[in-house]
Amino acid sequence: MLCEIISTSPERTQELAYRIGQHLEGGEVIALLGDLGAGKTVFAKGLARGLGVEGTVTSPTFTLIKEYQGRLPLYHIDAYRLSSAEEAELCGLGEYFNQEGIVVVEWPQKIWELIPQTALVVTITQLPGGRKLVFQGEGSWPQMGEMLYDPCP
Repeated sequence: MLCEIISTSPERTQELAYRIGQHLEGGEVIALLGDLGAGKTVFAKGLARGLGVEGTVTSPTFTLIKEYQGRLPLYHIDAYRLSSAEEAELCGLGEYFNQEGIVVVEWPQKIWELIPQTALVVTITQLPGGRKLVFQGEGSWPQMGEMLYDPCP
């Protein structure tokens, strides 16, 4: 684990993701784990804002992917309706993991085989009055504390 932070509001969750988005350089993958309503899309909205995406960011549940243009392209994937990585490949989603943009995936457990080992995995758990965000990753991700400006144990 790189870092664990308690967020007491959707705005706080978006702010954390915004700070990460400001530091991304291209080619990063962020996998968002959490139950329905945990705040995965809230996190994706903050990330998009940090990348300079203008306009409304919504969950791509029924379209599987939405593309946004900001400082870097953002590819927002929702794998909830997929049954396997093979099905994702048939839909052409595998190609997005080899782009220079940023890929954020909700429900990545459905397509783990496509998720690079260097991905940042963010697990969001609902708590009474907030959310716990646990950040895990390798490579350049150990600088999470610097990105978030929060103490990360």
